[in-house]
Order: sequence, then structure tokens, then C-alpha cells
Amino acid sequence: MATQAGTEQTADVAADIAAAVGGDEAAFARLTRRYRRELHVHCYRMLASFDEAEDAVQETLLNAWRALDGFDGSMLFRAWLYRIATNVCLDQLRRNARRLAKLQSFAEVPWLQPYPDRLLDEVAPSDQQPDAVAVDRETIELAFLAAMQLLPPQQRAAFIVRDVLGWPADQTAGLLGTSVAAANSALQRARATMQQNLATSRGEWSAPALSTQDKQLLEQFIDAHERGDAVAAVAISAQDIRITMPPYPYLFDGIEAMGTLLERAFGDQREGDWRLLPTAANRQPAAASYLRRFGDSRFRAFKLDVLRTRGGLIAEATTFGPDLFAAFGLPEELPQ
Repeated sequence: MATQAGTEQTADVAADIAAAVGGDEAAFARLTRRYRRELHVHCYRMLASFDEAEDAVQETLLNAWRALDGFDGSMLFRAWLYRIATNVCLDQLRRNARRLAKLQSFAEVPWLQPYPDRLLDEVAPSDQQPDAVAVDRETIELAFLAAMQLLPPQQRAAFIVRDVLGWPADQTAGLLGTSVAAANSALQRARATMQQNLATSRGEWSAPALSTQDKQLLEQFIDAHERGDAVAAVAISAQDIRITMPPYPYLFDGIEAMGTLLERAFGDQREGDWRLLPTAANRQPAAASYLRRFGDSRFRAFKLDVLRTRGGLIAEATTFGPDLFAAFGLPEELPQ
């Protein structure tokens, strides 16, 4: 889980840094390719929005290129980029002034977006990047991201840098431009808030990858929807299932509330037939749904359901639109 700020740089990276500082755009491009995905995940954790994280990374790299002549090597280049990225996100959070007094469901976080597992897998050790680390489930699940939205920007940054990235207190303070005591104080307040909001369920996230049971539930979810079988859909759902649909403020609590959605999707007044593809988001099972409306000849991208499981049942479904299908490597249409 940790991405230590003090990880030693390889000779190739050091050579690219020296060349980039000297104005070599090709060397800078190689460096940005090396660190871009992990910076994107970092910004995503800060902002909880895939699209806004992309904007933040673009601004980070632009700011880094403009400030390269001021890089003196007193900190590692990777840590320098993280400092720039964190400050970009902090500025964005302050401009947006997004602060939630409480969090009862994802319906209260309209900017929340999913993150494709296939892109999270890019942040992992390899022969070319042995200093990279995998993104753990417990630090990327939707519930974790949503809970962090309760934290003020400075606390959020301190929490991510210390408890997610594993940086030491002195480097965290340097990144935030504050004293060690102030950084530690922000961290303690953030930990208290996160514990209060995640204490009942965080233990469920220890699995590093989807379990066999997760995959079986996803298969059953897909089968029930493609057959339009409401009974089968209910059978794999917890009695207290919760369904939300960011960015819309809709909240459906419990099996009875879910029945309204099933009738709309499978009943006599449904808009058409369904085809679903399995995928994964935020280290959770997910299904991409395609709707073939009556009279149409193709199944067209419609929605993405990200599932949280508990005790062999679906405990939560977060439904997103199809805007990020391309990022998931999903087609926009399926043939008949």
C-alpha cells in the first residue's frame, strides 16, 4: 500500500531527471509516462472524480515542466511531483468548497466516479518500475473515497500521504508546507473522522482482489438482468441493500425500494432488453449494462453498476452512467 517518498531512483530515472531539468522534453515525457498513472490515482483519491483527477494531472505536469529549472534535487523527483499534484488538488478543493457535514450514502457525493481496475493494475511493480506498488482494495473502494469527502482538504491530504502512501511525518509536513506538529494534528483529526465513518464495514475490505464468491455473485447479477428475472435479482440481494446513482440524489434503501427499480427494468413497461458485460471498478465487482430499446437493432451503453458484497449477497449497488466506458475498455455498442 505504501509509496514511500524516499524510494531510491534508478540510474535511468536519474539520467532522465537531469536531462529534463536541462530542458529535454523527451526525457520529461518519459518521466511523466512513468509516474502519470500513480499521480492520477493520487489525485483521484483526493477528488473522488476520475475526470477531475485527469484535469489535475494535466495541470500538475504543466506546472512541473514550468518549474523544472527550480528543481534542486533536495527531494526525490517523484516526491516533488506528488507535492505539486497535492497542491493542485488542494487548490481545486478550496475553489469548489465541497464539504459534507455528514455522509449517509453515495447519493450525497454527486461528483463521485468509478475507477477502472484495469488502470489501477498499471500501478504495480514491474521490471521497469520495481518501486511501484499495487493499489489495495481498502484504499480505493467507493466507500473509502466517499468517506474522505468528509475531510477538510488539508486533513485529507495528510491522511492520504501518511496512511495511504506511507510517507514519514517530516516529508508529509514538507509536502503540505507546514510543521510536523501541524501535519500530525491534521492526520489525527482525519483518522478520527475516517474511523467514525468506516468502523462498521472497513474490515470487509481486506481481500486484495475479487473473491470467487464476488465473481459468482457478479455472474448471477448479470444472468438475472439479462433474463429479466426479478426473483433471481432479489435472491442475491441483502434485505438492507442500498442503491444510489451519482450524480443524481436518488437513494433506494432495502428490498422493497429495489422492487420499484426492478419493475422499471424488467416489467411490462420496460424500455427494452439487456446485455451485460463483467468488469471491475475500485477493486469491486461491476457490470456494464447495454440496453436494446424496442425497435432498435443494437444494444447501446446505458449504465455501470459497481457492487459491494457482504456475506454472499449484494449489499450495495452504485449505478453510474456510461460516460467512462472507454476508460474501462468497454465498447459503446453491442451487436444484436
